[in-house]
Amino acid sequence: MGWAWDDLLFLGLAGILLGAALLVVLGRDIIHSGLWMMLCFGALAGVYALLGAPLVAVAQVLVYVGAISVLVLFAIMLTQSKAGPLRLVFHRQAWVAAIASIVLFALFVVVVAEGDWPQRAAEVTRTATDQLARLLFNDYVLPFEGVGVLLLAAVIGGVYLAKRDPGQGGSL
Repeated sequence: MGWAWDDLLFLGLAGILLGAALLVVLGRDIIHSGLWMMLCFGALAGVYALLGAPLVAVAQVLVYVGAISVLVLFAIMLTQSKAGPLRLVFHRQAWVAAIASIVLFALFVVVVAEGDWPQRAAEVTRTATDQLARLLFNDYVLPFEGVGVLLLAAVIGGVYLAKRDPGQGGSL
């Protein structure tokens, strides 16, 4: 019995995801860790696409890979005086973290091994993007517009706080 292409693709994406996540956590250069985080988010978007959720995959790429990762990288670059290898600040707590990780992993293995799992997965009902758009713009148009107004207020407040002169005492 051979492997199906989607199984192989999932295994490849899962390997990339786990490898990139390990490199984010274990990397010594924080800039490289940020770049590995972008790869991790991209692989997760591939998993979403493979699971039949193209809207979530596109949102993952736009929001996390495109915005959050770039924001984190800019924050790192603007706040650090030197970009180089990090020194181990939490070296004393490393053994506690290692023990906690081993205990949690053992608990995970026990739960997975002893769990009463169904033999066959339930059928997935696919929600088309046009159905979601119809719901957002017909049934939930008022909450959708409310969130838009709230985001606009947040942007205006951010611009106000960024442009305010410290000597003015709070007035424009």
